Amino acid sequence: MKNKKLLLKNLKGTSDTNINFDDLCKLMKSLGFELRIRGSHHIFRKEGVVEKTNLQRSGDKAKPYQVKQVRNIIVKYKLGGDIDV
Repeated sequence: MKNKKLLLKNLKGTSDTNINFDDLCKLMKSLGFELRIRGSHHIFRKEGVVEKTNLQRSGDKAKPYQVKQVRNIIVKYKLGGDIDV
């Protein structure tokens, strides 16, 4: 899935239970986050962003509460660029 399309899907918040884990990881990387993997934990950090984002799989999907955390960080730090929802 294209990053812009996934970004829009995430920002709308209408399908938090249906976001593919690998796609969410790709989105985080495309937003400039660095990835560190510790076991099943995918930890994303970015300079200028206070929060560490920890993602874990739930099958092939991302956990809905973690999708919401990603959305909150994107909105808080205005990482979505010029995308309007």
